[in-house]
Amino acid sequence: MNYEGGKLDGEQLLIADGQEAELAARRRRRWIIVAGIVALAVAIVAWRISVASDEKPAAPRAAQAPSVTVVVPGAQSVERRVSGTGSLAARREMPVGVAGEGGMVSRVLVEPGQWVGAGQVLATIDRSVQAQTAASLGAQINVARSDLTLAQAELERAQSLVDRGFISKADVQRRIATRDAAAARVRVSQATAAEQRARNARLDIRAPAAGLVLTRGVEPGQIVSSGNGMLFRLAKGGEMEMRVQLSEADLQGVRPGARAQVTPVGGTRAFDGQVWQVSPVIDPQTRQGIARVALKYDAALRPGGFASATIVAGGSTLPELPQSALLSDTRGNYVYIVDANDKVVRRDVKLGDVDADKVAIASGLTGNERVVLAAGAFLNPGQLVKPIVARPGR
Repeated sequence: MNYEGGKLDGEQLLIADGQEAELAARRRRRWIIVAGIVALAVAIVAWRISVASDEKPAAPRAAQAPSVTVVVPGAQSVERRVSGTGSLAARREMPVGVAGEGGMVSRVLVEPGQWVGAGQVLATIDRSVQAQTAASLGAQINVARSDLTLAQAELERAQSLVDRGFISKADVQRRIATRDAAAARVRVSQATAAEQRARNARLDIRAPAAGLVLTRGVEPGQIVSSGNGMLFRLAKGGEMEMRVQLSEADLQGVRPGARAQVTPVGGTRAFDGQVWQVSPVIDPQTRQGIARVALKYDAALRPGGFASATIVAGGSTLPELPQSALLSDTRGNYVYIVDANDKVVRRDVKLGDVDADKVAIASGLTGNERVVLAAGAFLNPGQLVKPIVARPGR
């Protein structure tokens, strides 16, 4: 019986061990199912997050919009300037020649570039013959005076004897006539001598007014006469001018008194001047007119030289932009503006006057737009941006 009882206990142990193994297998299957469900849930959540991010792209793109600096130009008073070229010259040029009968030049007393006063002798002409003529006329005056003295003495003696009856009144009247004729001869000889002195004085070539000697065209020993023409050229008072050639359209806005700056060719120095005369006619061939700009004397301003000029010809109220805001392509000049939706818009413009750092906009802008200040070349029309308004004076 004990043998059989031991055999039953072993079988019971085997049955118990099998049940425990089956329970463990069941637990493993449950954990595997739970883990699969969790992994599937995680995958579903990740997929939904991905879909949600694809459905709302606007917010990330807005966050990625580039920041650009914009400026509101407003409207500024802009001077209208016109430019032209032309030649330098004396404002009032005085040609000097022989005023008298001429002769051989004995001395030349001035050189080009020298300042002279009014009436100053520039050159002298030999007057040896004229001097002898003047001396002869002077002697004739003395002879006439002697005749007058004698005639006056005879008249006085006759007048003292007429009352005694020694001389008739007719003789006295003849002596009076003789005395008057002698006095007339004195006056004639004096006038003739004065004329000769005036002729001799005109042998000196003199400056008609104070100024600067520009050229000299005579040398000692040269025979000159009134037919020789100009011997010296003078600039009255040393005043200079530039004769600016301007187109018919540009000349319309130029008025006497307008400010100007003149720069001679080959130099960098600019000279201030003022328009003093505007040509009343237009050349029918070139369609140009001349504005004459008065300049003060300076050694750098040489008559006959070439120069360029900028003239202020009125003004207008226009927007002004820094040159960095301007762009250009085959269609012309343009700028980028930022509209109310913060999107980039192209705006074609026409340029006015251009200076060192600013450009006047003749048309295309009112001055109230937000204009991209720089980096316009990296933008495209319709692009969304974050505008940053520049501070005044930036």
